[in-house]
Parts: sequence; structure tokens; C-alpha cells
Amino acid sequence: MNRSRFYSFAVPVLSVVIALLIAAVVIVLVGKNPVYAYFKMIEGAFGSKQALANTIVKTTPLILTGLAVGFGFRAGVFNIGAEGQMAMGALFSTMVAMNLGAVPSVFAIPITLIVGMAMGAGWAAIAGALKAYTGAHEVITTIMLNWIAYYLGNYMVAAPLAVGSGTPKSPEISASSKLPPLLTVQATELTSGIIIAIIAALLLYILLEKTSLGYEVKAVGFNPYAAEYGGISISKNVVLSMAISGALAGLAGAVEAMGVHHRYLGALTAGKGFDGISISLIGQNNPIGIIFAAFLIGSLRTGSNAMQFIGVSKHVVMIVQGIVIFLVAAERIVRTLMIYMRLKGAKGGAKG
Repeated sequence: MNRSRFYSFAVPVLSVVIALLIAAVVIVLVGKNPVYAYFKMIEGAFGSKQALANTIVKTTPLILTGLAVGFGFRAGVFNIGAEGQMAMGALFSTMVAMNLGAVPSVFAIPITLIVGMAMGAGWAAIAGALKAYTGAHEVITTIMLNWIAYYLGNYMVAAPLAVGSGTPKSPEISASSKLPPLLTVQATELTSGIIIAIIAALLLYILLEKTSLGYEVKAVGFNPYAAEYGGISISKNVVLSMAISGALAGLAGAVEAMGVHHRYLGALTAGKGFDGISISLIGQNNPIGIIFAAFLIGSLRTGSNAMQFIGVSKHVVMIVQGIVIFLVAAERIVRTLMIYMRLKGAKGGAKG
């Protein structure tokens, strides 16, 4: 393993360890035992079939939104719009799936997934085209598109698609459009969405590392001027990169609608699109790393519910997440610490 790959693996791992140690100090300050608190957190995330199912259910959309943001970063674009793209993917896949009752699952499920990806891609491509042809910054346009998607979704479940009372929601999708469960434990269904998310990550890794398109995308992201000099179209790659990024976020929305809620809810995304930013950073924008980063955050959030029963606030998990993101983003701090520890160990060995 070369040094660059070693650091890309070691920096997030050491960042998590440091974050847990700092959070342990916080737990001590509130008068609780950090060892017991972490034990309960692990038990809450993995201690039973239901706990593990809940962890994987939380992990699934995080993988896809992390991939969406990470792919954009690799292409040199900052897709802050995964939240809106996820919402549009969920909304339109639900609208289609509601009308596929007479269609067999073997066709209904792919159709619904494709619609979700297409809507996410189209929504993101708007920002990509504005950047490529007018110079509008994608951070601004994607944030604006997030709000449009948010209000459009809320309008649809409050008026044209409204059903029942309480939380604004659409009618249920057809049975043939629901993702088949891998495991059912009480009220928790572990759907095959996790398989879709992992396949998406593997395909994205192959695209980035093994194809000419991946080379062009990375070249534009690394140095657009050199890429253009080499004959690569920056405009085409910006729009295409945003579209692929949006398709992944739209897929996350479709999977949530088909596997978890079975309808569109006004609060379906619940910030998962923005979580993709932190997961992408923790995973070093690597599709495989993003799987593990999403699993880490999903585990922490599921386990935090168990910690609350012993009087430790779930916000401790947010402290851990924030510290991890800070240390990964400022990885020079962690690298310097690792080099210092290695040199200190070398000196100790020489003295011995």
C-alpha cells in the first residue's frame, strides 16, 4: 500500500478514534460513564436483528447521497443540492409507482427506480447547465433548487396528492413497486435497497477508475484548464457530472419511497441529502470509503437512541460526527500527529 492510500484509510479511522475520545470527555462532564455509554450505543446499533436492520435502513440512503456528493467533488463541482434531487426522485417515482398496480414487479420496480434517477439527474442537470453555459455557481443554484423541490413536494402532498389526515402524505405506491424485504423484524423491514446502494457504489468505482469517462471527469475536477488543453470538453463534463450526481440522489429518494415509507412524505428526505456532504468527506470521496462512512454514521445514529435511555443525549453523536468531519477536512492535523507518533516510535526503538 503506497503512502497516499495509507493516509486515505488511516486519516478517517484515526479521526473517528479522536472524536470518540473527545466525546468521552463530554460524557464524563455530564456525569455518565463513557465506557458504558459506548457499550449501550454498540448494543443499540448491533445488539439484535431489529437493531441491525434499523442501522442498515438508516445507512442505505446515506450511501447514495454520499456517492452523489462525492462524485460531484471528484468532478470539481459542489453539488449541495442532493436534498432537492432526492426529494424530486422520491416524489416522481411515487407518482409513477401509484399507477403501476397492474404491472408485474419485475417491470414496476425498475421503472420506478429509473424514474427516480431520471428526475434527480434532470434536476441536477439544471444547475450543471447554468454553471457550464452562464457561469452561475452551482452552490447557489443547487441551494435554490433545493427550496423549489421542498415547496413543490409539500404542495403536492398538501393538495393534489393529499390523502388522510395528520402528516401530509401521498397515497401508497402499488404493491408491485415496493422493494422486497430481505428481513422483517416486528415493524422494521430491511429491504433490498441496501443491495442497490452497494451495487451503485461498485459501479461508480468502476466508472471512475476503469473508464475513459471517469478519467475525463477526474481530469476536469483536478485541473479544468489542463483538461481543456488536452481536448476534454469542460462544459459537457460539468453537465454530465451533475446529472450523474443527481441520479444517485434521485435513486436515494426512490429507494426510500419504495422500501421504507411506501409513499411520499413532506419530510421524507429529513436532511439526508445534506448528510451526504459529511459522508463524502469522511469517505474521502471514494465510493468504497463512502459505504463505510455511511455505515459509521448510520450506526452512530441508531445507537444514539439506546444511549438516551441511560441519560446521555443523542447530541453526543452529533459532536462525534462534527469532530470527525473537522479532522478529515483538516487532515493535515491528523497526518502531522501520525508522523509525530511514527517518529517518536522510531526514536524509542533506536534508543532501545
